[in-house]
Amino acid sequence: MSTPQRRPARTREPAGAAAEAVAAAGVEAYPRIVATLIRVTGDWALAEDCAQEALAVALERWPGDGVPTNPGGWLMTVARNRALDVLRRATVERRKLHDLALLTPVDAQPEVREDVVDDRLRLIFTCCHPALALDARVALTLRTVCGVPTADIARLLLVSESTMTRRLTRARTRIAQAGIPYRVPTGPALTERLPGVLAVLYLLFTRGYVADGEPAFAEEAVRLARLLDRLMPEQSEVTALLALVLLQHSRRDARRDAAGNLLTLQRQDRDRWDRAGIAEGLAALDRVRQDGPYAWQARIAACHATATSADATDWPTIARAYDALVGGRPAPVIALNRAVAHGYAYGPAAGLDLLDAAHAGGGLDGNPLAVAVRADLVARQGDRLRAATLFREAAAAVGSAAERRALLDRAAELAR
Repeated sequence: MSTPQRRPARTREPAGAAAEAVAAAGVEAYPRIVATLIRVTGDWALAEDCAQEALAVALERWPGDGVPTNPGGWLMTVARNRALDVLRRATVERRKLHDLALLTPVDAQPEVREDVVDDRLRLIFTCCHPALALDARVALTLRTVCGVPTADIARLLLVSESTMTRRLTRARTRIAQAGIPYRVPTGPALTERLPGVLAVLYLLFTRGYVADGEPAFAEEAVRLARLLDRLMPEQSEVTALLALVLLQHSRRDARRDAAGNLLTLQRQDRDRWDRAGIAEGLAALDRVRQDGPYAWQARIAACHATATSADATDWPTIARAYDALVGGRPAPVIALNRAVAHGYAYGPAAGLDLLDAAHAGGGLDGNPLAVAVRADLVARQGDRLRAATLFREAAAAVGSAAERRALLDRAAELAR
């Protein structure tokens, strides 16, 4: 199997540094490799196998050869060459072999091609086909488009790894048997599949934006949201999702202090917010002409992004937006955020009343975020010791190390 050219006179890399470079390149390159090879070969399993093998070859060679100038291009070329070898041995139809051989080695190209419809966007629409069950759509997109390990998806969806492996296999088989085309649909099919695509992009952004998330996932979600908005500028919820992720992502550099500790929105240095991202998000929001769940969330994010200080935040407007969201999408997390907004808009007692109502509605039992919200509202009522106890209770239940530190720091501050 041939491999791409390497830059001359590279120094030997420590094994740990090379492994980190492979992991970092894989976040960006794996979905792009899989999507490109699926488009050319039409073979889902072959695409994933070749992408995995490219990462394995990099782990073997980069410690001795050094990290390539273009890591993603190196991985793409190795995967392409591996696919060529497999197709030659299998003597598949000449057209596929010819098309694959014509792919320009990616070392000679920029890593990112900005097309209105790129391979990953086609892949997202394929994964979100209504012939697949909703949980299969989410799992397949996370695995194939985002490169999330199967074990992590299993934990996220509360099933065993073996169950998730079978579910992913069935989904791929269903795509092949049903002849689901690898393209962005048109007409009514586009409208039908759009909510699923938006949900996947939102999940992708959230995975990158959470406390211990991988920032590349959030950046990829923003890029794909831009592409989708260019493809479907007449769809208000597409534009609204773009506005939402841009406004949220604008705060990425201010969410931690110099020591790496998480900062609440109220404590962030607003001079570190990305003003260009905020301006782009507000411009997108101005183009939204219909109400919907992403539009309301984008308006909430805009209230935060345009406030000159925490005290200047327009909490009554945010509270009304959450009222509208709860009316159309009564999810537990929306009800929880509504309690927070009302607590700041109309006082902590109002927030606690809505928090109790949200618990009664179900879905929040054992949720550490709900305990932390109660702790904040109780602290604002003046009961600092009880609030400190609640913050420690939330810290004991939360899964993120960064969030645990932040909750324990808040408890210690109140106890003092």
